[in-house]
Amino acid sequence: MNIPNNLKYTKEHEWVLIEGNVGTLGITDYAQGELGDVVFVDIDPAIAEVKKGESIGTIEAVKTVSDIFAPFSGKVIEINEALKDSPEDVNSDPYGKGWMIKIEISDASELNDLLDSAAYQALIGQ
Repeated sequence: MNIPNNLKYTKEHEWVLIEGNVGTLGITDYAQGELGDVVFVDIDPAIAEVKKGESIGTIEAVKTVSDIFAPFSGKVIEINEALKDSPEDVNSDPYGKGWMIKIEISDASELNDLLDSAAYQALIGQ
């Protein structure tokens, strides 16, 4: 299972790549494996701001639908529109082409709640 050391993680199985004041968000390799084949990613294209802990969209797999939660508050700067036509990228490349949303971080202290790779591995029993 791929759990990159350069990312931060949530207890809800999302990953965050922090670059300056922007966080790129997706779901982890573990999460996509648990969900199975992803058939649809639904993030409201009109969403402009997110608040930590709020659902910002859903991931639909063959067996289930799961919420995507904002790991921190901020302004939405980009949504991965390519996932509309290629939701399977979440399965095949969760840390690359499968990214979902980019958010400008409004309160850096909220990042303190994120897990490092070792803590995330412990969470999932790896």
